[in-house]
Amino acid sequence: MFDHLSLQCDDLDASRRFYEQTLGPLGIAVTLNFGDVLGLAGRDGVPKFWLGRQTTGGVQREIHLAFTAPDRATVGTVHRATVELGAEVLHEPKEWPEYHPGYYAVFLRDPDGNNVEVVSHS
Repeated sequence: MFDHLSLQCDDLDASRRFYEQTLGPLGIAVTLNFGDVLGLAGRDGVPKFWLGRQTTGGVQREIHLAFTAPDRATVGTVHRATVELGAEVLHEPKEWPEYHPGYYAVFLRDPDGNNVEVVSHS
């Protein structure tokens, strides 16, 4: 459905550290750096997730982002990477049967207050 997604960040360096450490176990990393804008890509190398410095007015509202993990072990690896970073864990990894059987996810808070989820559907 989506071609790409871009977030504006109050502190781009802090957001870069958070997303590189948190999404590294998913094979996601910064592949393009334009100074005030960073493109992150998965294994295919095509940036689909972008981070940029806050440039347009207003207070940011919380956004919910969910990234797919291949399995539960990777969800656990993401959780450990986030704890090592010292970022807030909203919900520890667990199964969420109210969504559907096999829905296993961790929920995290990024430096801008966004709710970031990493989920395995296996």
